Amino acid sequence: MSGPGAEVAFRRHGGRTGSGPGAPGRGHRLENVPLLPPRRPPRSRGALTNREGRYEALRRLPEPSGESGEEAPRPPTRVTPERTRRILSRNDSPDVPFDQSVNPYKGCEHGCVYCFARPTHAYLGLSPGLDFETRIVSKPEAPDRLECELGRPGYTCRVLALGANTDPYQPVEREQRVTRGILERLAALEHPVSVVTKSDLVLRDLDLLAPMARKRLASVFVSVTSLDPVLARRMEPRAPTPERRLRAVRELHGAGVPVGVLASPMIPALNDAELEGILEECAVAGARWARYILLRLPLEVKELFAEWLEAEYPDRAARILGLVRETRGGALYRSGWGERMRGTGRYAELLESRFAVACRRLRLNVEPVELDTTRFRGARAGTQLELFR
Repeated sequence: MSGPGAEVAFRRHGGRTGSGPGAPGRGHRLENVPLLPPRRPPRSRGALTNREGRYEALRRLPEPSGESGEEAPRPPTRVTPERTRRILSRNDSPDVPFDQSVNPYKGCEHGCVYCFARPTHAYLGLSPGLDFETRIVSKPEAPDRLECELGRPGYTCRVLALGANTDPYQPVEREQRVTRGILERLAALEHPVSVVTKSDLVLRDLDLLAPMARKRLASVFVSVTSLDPVLARRMEPRAPTPERRLRAVRELHGAGVPVGVLASPMIPALNDAELEGILEECAVAGARWARYILLRLPLEVKELFAEWLEAEYPDRAARILGLVRETRGGALYRSGWGERMRGTGRYAELLESRFAVACRRLRLNVEPVELDTTRFRGARAGTQLELFR
């Protein structure tokens, strides 16, 4: 394996490689090998490297080519279809506002460097780094599977979250149209859905969302992380610009679709000063609800985010990570319920207070988002037979 951007896998603890006794195994502690000077992320990509997942025995290091600050080679996007046996994901966490969700894709081409979902790619034997944003798994059978699962005896209708893990309107959706197919089934069954996205591609489906909204069957939350197009481009290289997201809020509101803003993630000393501005711009555009989430750095995301900071904001990297630790009891992340979304400590309390004051001033979250679960008509006749095919 050679050439620009190629990777080599070697050097476990003790310096040995190969197979047999003493070879690397699952869970084996990897040697803390010094990294090369940071390079800029590949154009239109978030992660700098294809850092191995937590289940890999070998550590992959970039070949020593290129200079510090040089842009890394640009990897292409590949989409692989997956046969889907089950599509509904259940959730019993008390700190998220839904208990069932659907994700049309694994991985996300938006390439947000901070994305908490990156570690899920390790389950596929892929890297939470560049693989997460370049090797996308689509679920073309998701609409059919969803209709089957919603038609099971005893199913109780609850609001379905669409895009809780990866963005349902990421760029590959333009051609794949899996999200579109899911919405078509939900509209036909009159099943309520709440969409979360940072893409104005959601406007393509206004012909479905607007009629559903008139029946109180649909709402949309648009994620806005920054109003600064330069910062947004660096953090979220293939996501629409802040201006396009605000336009999505305006047009959704104009079409009668209940719309909210997700100011997430808030990153200390990077975008946190924009919290009130984001909420105000979105409220003016028509948002009626707002939420925020403090930066989350689970598992491999810690190292991916830290190396991105060193490359993009070396003068602020130490301060940003120090403030993150202040909100996580000295660690870079804690996953306990009740603290993983908001953090703890003085900084986290101040951020929560600022959010509450801004929401009161802008009259956001005055009333809850309420969708109608009584209209659900069940699956069309015969679809349950699909479960046995």
